[in-house]
Amino acid sequence: MGRDCRELPASIIERLPLRFTYDNNYYNDRYQGIPVGGYTPIIEKLLEGSDLLLETDFTAFAPARPDIAGRTVYTGMIDEFFGFSLGALQYRSLRFESEELSISNFQGCAAVNYTSEDVPFTRIIEHKHFQFGSQPATIITREYSQEWRPGAEPFYPINDPHNGLLYQKYQALARELPDVIFGGRLGEYKYYDMDKVIAAALNLAHKEFGDH
Repeated sequence: MGRDCRELPASIIERLPLRFTYDNNYYNDRYQGIPVGGYTPIIEKLLEGSDLLLETDFTAFAPARPDIAGRTVYTGMIDEFFGFSLGALQYRSLRFESEELSISNFQGCAAVNYTSEDVPFTRIIEHKHFQFGSQPATIITREYSQEWRPGAEPFYPINDPHNGLLYQKYQALARELPDVIFGGRLGEYKYYDMDKVIAAALNLAHKEFGDH
C-alpha cells in the first residue's frame, strides 16, 4: 500500500487490500508505465488553441459569465460546485518535499513505498528513472499524507459509507444540470488510477460525440 493508513477509521482499514509479493512493480497490471515525455505533451495537445485563465476561481468566475459555454466540464470538487450546501465531503491531501542530490542514483527505481509507522513519508519518487535519465545529479521527492483542509489541494476521496451517501445526494443535484459534465476523481468523488480515468474520459467523449 502506498498511502498512510495510520489516521484512517478502523472500518476502512479492515477493508484495505494487502499485497504480499516479491514483484517490484507498483500494480499487478500486465503493462505499466507512463507516456513517452510524460503527461505534459498530452495536456498541451488537449489545450492547443484554447484560451486559458490561470489563477482563476471557478466559483467566482462562472456566475459572472453564465453564457461563456454551452457545456461545462467540471473536474473540481463536486461539493464545492454546489457551495457545500449539503455538507462537505472528506478528502485526503498530500505534501511534497523535493531535494536535489549530487549523486547519479539514489534508489535505483522511480518509486519506493514506505508503510512503516515510524517513517513519516509514504513514498520517495526519483524522477529521472521514469525516463531512464542519465544525469550526473538526481532529484527526489518525499510524499507525505495529510488530512485535507480548505486551501489545500484534495487528492483522494474517502471511500466510506458516510461520504458515499453524501456524494449520492450531490450526484442527484448534478443530474439536474444537463449542461455540466462532472468528471475525474473530484467531480465523480471516485478513486481513479490514470489508465481508468483516461478510459472514462474516452468513454464520455464517445457518448457525447459518437464516432466523430
